[in-house]
Amino acid sequence: MIKTPSPSYSIIIRLEIVSKPGMLGKVTSMIGRAGGDIGAVDIVGFKKNMTIRDIIVSVADVPMGQKVVEELKQIRGANVLQVTDRTFMIHQGGKIEIKNKISLNSREDLSMVYTPGVARVCMAIHENRERVHDLTIKKNTIAVVTDGTAVLGLGDIGPEAAMPVMEGKSMLFKEFGGVDAFPICLRTKDPKQIVTVIKSISPGFGGINLEDISAPRCFEIERRLRNELDIPVFHDDQHGTAVVILAGLVNALKVVNKRLEDIRVVVCGLGAAGIASIRLLSSAGVKQIIGSDRSGILYKGRKENMNPIKVLIAENTNPERIRGPISKALKGADLFIGLSQPGVIQLSDIKKMAKHPIIFAMANPDPEIRPEEVGRLARIIVTGRSDYPNQINNVLCFPGLFRGVLDCQAREINDPMLFAAADAIAQMVTEEELSEDYIIPGVLNKRVPERVAQAVREAAIQTGVAKPEHSYTALYRL
Repeated sequence: MIKTPSPSYSIIIRLEIVSKPGMLGKVTSMIGRAGGDIGAVDIVGFKKNMTIRDIIVSVADVPMGQKVVEELKQIRGANVLQVTDRTFMIHQGGKIEIKNKISLNSREDLSMVYTPGVARVCMAIHENRERVHDLTIKKNTIAVVTDGTAVLGLGDIGPEAAMPVMEGKSMLFKEFGGVDAFPICLRTKDPKQIVTVIKSISPGFGGINLEDISAPRCFEIERRLRNELDIPVFHDDQHGTAVVILAGLVNALKVVNKRLEDIRVVVCGLGAAGIASIRLLSSAGVKQIIGSDRSGILYKGRKENMNPIKVLIAENTNPERIRGPISKALKGADLFIGLSQPGVIQLSDIKKMAKHPIIFAMANPDPEIRPEEVGRLARIIVTGRSDYPNQINNVLCFPGLFRGVLDCQAREINDPMLFAAADAIAQMVTEEELSEDYIIPGVLNKRVPERVAQAVREAAIQTGVAKPEHSYTALYRL
């Protein structure tokens, strides 16, 4: 398998190098031969006849990084002083913090933000509970909640190990949507306890973002919370993924000149994201969908590895009742959506697909099949990684979606709001920009969350789930 260096595996190598012509060239050449990609070379100090340099190197994985370091140790006149993993370095001490919005410079400030002045504000909320949205952080704060059972592609690694992901998610909410998000990691896998805890903490939050909770438990948890809370509940692994997939697909079909209602779709992986994608694509007009998991193709009447959600999906997909491995489902398919694990499809499977096949290989961190392997066999290939073109990343959806939801105090997030978000994302790629390697806007494009927020707000108002606007600036009334 071809391995491509990635910034996610970048290291800083501090080297002591003899100060003579050609030595730096030997070092950089050795790094290249070992598979590393040099990002920057900086001088950080000098000793007698020696130069100390920091070299940033991207590698494909830890073994490749170790190989680079070991090869450098063999160069005469070069001494490896220190190796730092840049990804671990930026996680030191966590990645988020709480800051005050108002400075406390005097007794007057203190008397207003805390006692005795705060008591009047408390009573204003007590008399009219709706004012909590205007007078507290609730208006702009959500909880990012997980039990650590389905973290990235890592599986059930526990709530503590899930914290770095939840912190990262909170950073993205703030950076791209201006939304204050706080990670809540729960030490329980019991859906009833999870629902109880979230309901108990909900008064302090304007919305709930469920994250990395394994299927099928996540469906029950989301359903109950939607029914029992008066604030929006969003499971990003389900609906965020599905929205961005739909946005990318809309543009991909323009490139290959096919219609949504005509294509044959194979979805590999029937966890939260796979089930939600099937549901949203079906609602959007896709008529031919086949699901597959580790037990093979999903069909009505299958007994192995089933749950109530899969039973329902089986009844409404795979109309031809095809059975067997995923390779059988891919014959004549226009689109493969992978939300599973590496290596589940081969080049031979892609060759069986319809003309101009589209591959959405989105397993993280390693896709179902690498773009280097596919080459020109597929017209369009999409992954979940930032080091390839066409990255399907939920950050295109959730910051803007929650920005829009919080701004209009929507009670829930419905399908029209999800379709509005998908359309807004797709429209950010103009006809002039659209190509095989650019069907989805870049994740750092901050115009995307603005457009998504606007579209979601409008859809919420049109569907009657937004609350009427109120303006409370004081306790007093004229």
